Amino acid sequence: MASVADHYRSHLAPVYLWMSGGFDAAIARGETEIGAIFPDLSKGSRAVDLGCGFGMHSIPLARRGCAMLALDSSSYLLEQLKARAGTLPITALEDDLLAFQIYLDRPADIILCMGDTLTHLPDRDAVSRLLTLAAESLRPGGTFVATFRDYTQALAGNGRFIPVKSDADRILTCFLEYAADHVDVHDLLHEREGDEWRLKVSTYRKLRLDPQWISASLRDRGFSARREPGLAGMIRIIAQKS
Repeated sequence: MASVADHYRSHLAPVYLWMSGGFDAAIARGETEIGAIFPDLSKGSRAVDLGCGFGMHSIPLARRGCAMLALDSSSYLLEQLKARAGTLPITALEDDLLAFQIYLDRPADIILCMGDTLTHLPDRDAVSRLLTLAAESLRPGGTFVATFRDYTQALAGNGRFIPVKSDADRILTCFLEYAADHVDVHDLLHEREGDEWRLKVSTYRKLRLDPQWISASLRDRGFSARREPGLAGMIRIIAQKS
């Protein structure tokens, strides 16, 4: 089984923009989501985007005047972010998400961990550590936002086969296998080469995180937290530091 970093490097990263509907469409969704979460965002805010990818949320925040620290484990996706960021105030770094604090020179106003990034961490202890670091790194009144998929209710039978995206030359499907605290995600990528189809398969692991546990963990660290629907069926938790 591949690590998350290896899975993205060899399998998902090269097709991630395609999977997301293309850069412009993905950034437009990010703009809408950021606008809904931060309708009155102040220019000059310091924001951290953990698992930033190609910049779906970093670029909209930077366009609104935030100084961005953007971390990801995928050099491929970070290069795409850098190529599109232009003169926007975005510092994009390849590192472990739990290392973000060493790059901060002052408390942050916003910390994001969006997409399905939380479930990519190796275990619940790592999730707890990230929440603690967020609490330590935000100014009073600062905001932490997480979005993730709720895998606590296991799918069964054919429901475990999920069509992700397809076109005339590429088909991406995933198959889920559930264990007590995680789900093994098998990504099956068919790509056309001339008159033939080539199949690539890679498997990686995601955590089964209970949204109530995430909310309670944030409250234990001095946040007020609310839960709401996110994009594409995800859970969104918005937490403000007391």
